[in-house]
Formats: sequence, structure tokens, C-alpha cells
Amino acid sequence: MVFDGITVAAVVKELNTRLLSGRITKIAQPEKEEILLTIKTDSSTERLFINASASMPSIYLTDENKPSPMTAPNFCMVLRKHLQGGRILKIVQPGLERVVKIHVEHLDEMGDLCERVLIFELMGKHSNLILTDAKAMILDAIKHVSAFVSSVREVLPGRDYFIPNTEDKADLLTLIDNEEAFRRSYAEAMAKPLPVFKRIYTSYTGISPQTAMELCNKADVDGERDFRTEEEKEALYGELRNLVKKVKDGDLEPVSAALVTYYSEKNKADVIRSKSADLRHHLQTLLERDYKKLDLQKKQFADAENREKYRICGELLNAYGHQIEDGLDKAEVFDYYENKNRIIRLDPDKTVSENAVRYFDKYNKCKRTAQALTEQIRENEEEIEYLEGVMTYISLAKTEDDLTQIKAELWERGYVKRLGGIYAAKGKDGRSKGKSRMPKAKPLHITTDDGYEIYIGRNNLQNEVVTFEIATGNDWWFHAKGVPGAHVVVKCPHANQATEWDMPDEMFELAASLAHTNSKNKDMEKGEVDYLRRKNVKRPNKAAPGFVVYYTNYSMVATKRDDLEY
Repeated sequence: MVFDGITVAAVVKELNTRLLSGRITKIAQPEKEEILLTIKTDSSTERLFINASASMPSIYLTDENKPSPMTAPNFCMVLRKHLQGGRILKIVQPGLERVVKIHVEHLDEMGDLCERVLIFELMGKHSNLILTDAKAMILDAIKHVSAFVSSVREVLPGRDYFIPNTEDKADLLTLIDNEEAFRRSYAEAMAKPLPVFKRIYTSYTGISPQTAMELCNKADVDGERDFRTEEEKEALYGELRNLVKKVKDGDLEPVSAALVTYYSEKNKADVIRSKSADLRHHLQTLLERDYKKLDLQKKQFADAENREKYRICGELLNAYGHQIEDGLDKAEVFDYYENKNRIIRLDPDKTVSENAVRYFDKYNKCKRTAQALTEQIRENEEEIEYLEGVMTYISLAKTEDDLTQIKAELWERGYVKRLGGIYAAKGKDGRSKGKSRMPKAKPLHITTDDGYEIYIGRNNLQNEVVTFEIATGNDWWFHAKGVPGAHVVVKCPHANQATEWDMPDEMFELAASLAHTNSKNKDMEKGEVDYLRRKNVKRPNKAAPGFVVYYTNYSMVATKRDDLEY
């Protein structure tokens, strides 16, 4: 979700509806750049969450009450001094700027009424939360910005507050009441030598690239190109004007619930990404080592493949040895294999017979090397395939349990050391001692409206469960072709009396999309997926977890689905 000026306008409308005249009863700073305000109104108690971090700046109402540190940070103490017990007078957004101003009436140290303004700027890496007095003098900020950091504006106590210049972008809210000015501004914006959607967000404050593209889609305009007709240009103008009018009239839906869900999921993804960073780095190091080793092995194998020339040289020396004098450094003989003369290099300190033995020794050494390298290359390629698969499953992990299962599998196979006491320690005999606290592998489970049950494995351990514990012989089994990915199984309601096709086409398409979306090819719009009856999927002896083979299958092209919820 993009926090542009339109989203901020929706948030401000919702905050005014639910917080106006409320009193700030509690102020907490759960994290370094987060503030949680508890506000008591006549009808309810609300919590306003503000995050001024560079990666996830956000503001919304929430039911969650985060724990606070034992000692409140300095900025939190300043807010408590100036805002706690204060009454919210108004909440405003200047134009369509990504700025929220919360005006609070408060009693100062002398008991006199005064006004304070809590200003939240949602500006990416420049996001900040700033407290000012009624005359816009900064009292404090959650992030201090000195002249050494920014030549545009200092954010320090005692400095005057102002909103940084928005690169001469037009304010749509001031244009909406003047049709002529709106038309003129729109004509200037559409004259830019840019794709249509870029003309919009580079010309107007508060419009993000995503919102600009959505406006183009609603107007049935290809935002990546220029207009094809004047009708398209007029249609886009109408959509833009309607959007601004909705903002002006306050005709916006509450968004806090959606923001809570979005940022909760995003936070989970960030946590998983953070917790898996060391593991991904470790596996990438192992893969790079294996890639280099494989290149070297293949070069050595190519050299060993030249062993036949050594055998031929030995045989020719034996055949023509009686014609060659000892002590020579080379000899020219007729090669009856290729029907032409061949020059053979000799060691002058050895006899012709000894030189022949030397060539046969080289041949046998190369033969042994080739045999050893064949096995080493196979093992190395299998390890690369396995580690690449694990990297895919890390990218598919949704929960910490998913990651724990992956780490446990890697530990069992010797790729990582025991981490954090999650796994049972191993004794000198290599067997586990004590009880493992590893969570059980639980594949994703979906039940469709038609009653079909679908199971999706997001790592090797879950794939094992899906294929060999949950699925039965006549269930349908799906997997992205030729790449690591989820084992997807559809439980057939009539599996015991299965006909050739016992599912509707829609179910085959859904299952294939799930297999494609949960594979290494997940970023590709389309990909090929194999599917067959589970009874035809086999596990080779001593194979790694999740590794299977099959020889008779159907294939179909699956489309990436971003709308699937599971």
C-alpha cells in the first residue's frame, strides 16, 4: 500500500471522525521511531500508531497495545510534558502533502491554555515526527536533522518549522474550484515528453506512481505510453478530477483496518527477511564455492577426456619401437588410427619402451581421474540443485516455523551448526540427545468453495508431508517443471473411484497456479507445471528430503496469481 497524499487524506478524514475532542491519556514509544497515543473520546478509547521509520512510515488507528521500554526515551518524555492530558482540536493535511498535523490544546506549566502541534511527515527516508508550538517553532523531533545532514532544512529545537519545497508540483485541491486553471494545469502536465502516468505524478502533489497508473487503468489508457486519441486524454482528465473532488468533499473510506492488515503482513515479511538474512548469506557462500568447484571440475574433466591420445601414443611406440632409436626427444610415426603421420614427444633419458609405459601410465591416470570427476561432478551438481532449492524455500517462508524447519533440515545434513538451542544436540555417536523443539512441518491447507482440499509444501520437510503422508494414490500432484518449488496436492473427493479426469478444469488451473506461484519461477508471469497422479511420484533411495522422480506426466502452462489468499 502506498502512503501518498490521497491515502493521507483518507487517514485524516478517519482521524477527525474518531478522535476530534478526544483527550490524550497515554503516550508511549515502543520502538525508537514509533509513537503510540491512547486517546479517550466520549464514546470510546482509541489508539493512534505512528511509525516514522524510513522503511515503513505509517499512521493509523489500531487495537494493538505494544509493550513500552522500562525507561521512556527523551522524545517520549517531551511529548508527555506537552501533550498528555491535552484535547485534540483538529487534524489537518496541508493540501495533498504527505503531512498530518494534530493540533492539541494543553495546559502549560503555569496552568494557562496553549496549543501544540504534532506534525507527522511521511516522506520515505526523510520521514519525521515533529512537535511545535502554535507559532511553528520546533520544540523537539523524533529525528534531529542538522545543517550537516540537510542543506534544505534543519529540524532542531528552536528552529522554525516549514514544509520542504515539493519541486514545483501543483496542488490539486486549489485547482479543483477553478475549472479553467485545472484545464490549463492539466494541458501543461500532458505536454511533458513522458509516459502518461509519469506526467501525472511528476506534475501534482500527493499523487504516487501507483495512484497515477490506477487512474490510467480506470480511464482505459495505457499509462506506459502516449495518448492514442483525444478521447483518452479527456477520460483521464475526468478520472483525475473525480478523484480530487472526492478528496475535497471528504468522500473517502476509512483505511485504518486495511493499513493494520497491510503493515502487519509487511512487518511479518520484514521479520522473516531479517531472520533469514544470515542463513541466505551462508547458503549463498556455499553455492558460490560449489559453482567455482564445478567449473574447475569440468575443466579437469575436459583435460582428462584427452586421455585417448596418450593411449594411442603408447600403442604407436610399441608398434614402431624397433624403428626408433633411444635418446631422441621426439619421433615421427605413421598413425594408422587417423591415417596420417604423428609426432610423439619423448623423454630422451628413457628408452622407447619406457616412454610407451609413461604414456600408458598417463592414460590410466587420466582414466581414473575422469571416473572420479564424473562422480564428483554429479555430487556437486546435486548439492547445487539442493541448495538452490533451499534458497527458493527461504524466499517462500511465511512464518518463523517455516524458517526453523529449513534450518533444522540443513543442520541434519551438516550445512549449518546448531542454532539457538532449537534442535536436539548430537552426541559423539552422531545420534540426537534430548528432545528437539523443532515445530512440526505444517503445509498450507486450502479448502475451496467446491469442497476440494489443497495442500501446499513450502519447504522440503513440508513437501515430504504433502506427498508421502497427506496425499493418496489417486490424488492429483502438481510441481513447477524443472525448478525447485512447492509440492501441491489436490485431494479428490472420489479418489477411490477416480476416472481419467475427476476434477473440473478450474481446479487444475488453480492448483497449477499455486505450484507456479510457490516456485523459483514465482516472479515470472507464466510457467510450465507438471501434474500427475500421486501414485506415480516416487522417492529414490537415500534421496534428500522432498526429492522425487516421475516419468509419466501431463504438463500445462500456469499463470501467476497475485489474488490468491492463503
